[in-house]
Amino acid sequence: MTIASERQRRILTTHTGSLPRPDALSELLLCKLLGESFSPADLSRQTDAAVNAIVARQIECGVDVINDGEQSKASFQIYATERLGGIEPIEPDAGYFRTRENMAFPTFYRDGAHSGSQRQRWACTGPIQYTGTAILDEDLARLKAALEGRSPVDVFVPSVSPSSCAGLMKNHFYANDDDHVAAVAEALRVEYEAIVAAGFMLQIDDPRLAMHYMLSPEESIEDARRWAASRIEILNHALRNIPPERVRHHTCYGINMGPRTSDMEMKYLVDLILTIRAGFYSFEAANPRHEHEWRLWQSVKLPAGKMLLPGVITHASAIVEHPELVAERLIRFASVVGRDQVMASSDCGFASTLARGVRPEIEPEIVWAKFASLAEGARLATAALWP
Repeated sequence: MTIASERQRRILTTHTGSLPRPDALSELLLCKLLGESFSPADLSRQTDAAVNAIVARQIECGVDVINDGEQSKASFQIYATERLGGIEPIEPDAGYFRTRENMAFPTFYRDGAHSGSQRQRWACTGPIQYTGTAILDEDLARLKAALEGRSPVDVFVPSVSPSSCAGLMKNHFYANDDDHVAAVAEALRVEYEAIVAAGFMLQIDDPRLAMHYMLSPEESIEDARRWAASRIEILNHALRNIPPERVRHHTCYGINMGPRTSDMEMKYLVDLILTIRAGFYSFEAANPRHEHEWRLWQSVKLPAGKMLLPGVITHASAIVEHPELVAERLIRFASVVGRDQVMASSDCGFASTLARGVRPEIEPEIVWAKFASLAEGARLATAALWP
């Protein structure tokens, strides 16, 4: 089976990367992140077991294009601090960044904290270089081992975008932000190309692309578009040696439970997103702030051969979407871009929160119920679209 062949006869299913991990593994990852004592051998054993289990669970749930659930990563972006040289930990400044979101809803965000508002805990203090080859090789080998005897339609590995990665750190070395992001991109290119060379699809995790406007209250829409265009140019340069059909691009708005009125609307991003060197475009489309945006594709031409991966289940609500609603969402997109150019996905990831005493907003039992609806909804949409 391949995506190219299967997309001609049914709606395929996937997700955006992070999936619930065991609490014991989360505790070990947190200890490692915080510099606390832990057993590397125990971490390795538990990660092996978690990846094997998560691969099996995705296939059992009817997910066609799968990954390792990012079980080995503290977060979709923090993991990069282990793999890049030229970065040092620093004491973060007090408080949180002021954003459109926490300025608009100061009571809801009482301490100012939400996705993207955290102060940097790292700084770039020297030339950025990729130093994580051994860690990456271990991740890829672990995933290959978990796939033995199993045959999903395809397998992807997420990797952080240059702009989301650079946002983790203060720039204390490069002349300006553009030079800093370009250096990060050239270092991450090593990871991007290694993932594809190993036989996997590459997913670029790029929430900063959509979140920049919300995180930058001093900027206008046009300012944010210029910023996005410059970051896409840098990303495309890092992807220059990879066939676009092996690249997925994911962007989202990060915040889970929140008002979300300051999200940059897709109508201001869609033309820019389509310039990214990717064959698959993943974005939020299931939560109430963005569900209406499917209509954009009535006037936006999706290039031949490209696929949309709209979210049809969301991380922004604990409500489990009904399979018939999932099917309806998929049929809407298929009606405007074509049934073979749509793959069912999630809005964002579902990984457990790495904080002691804090439960994830979406408990694992709910996550898997959502994926059951995703798979059933895709089957219902297939029945309607291939009568």
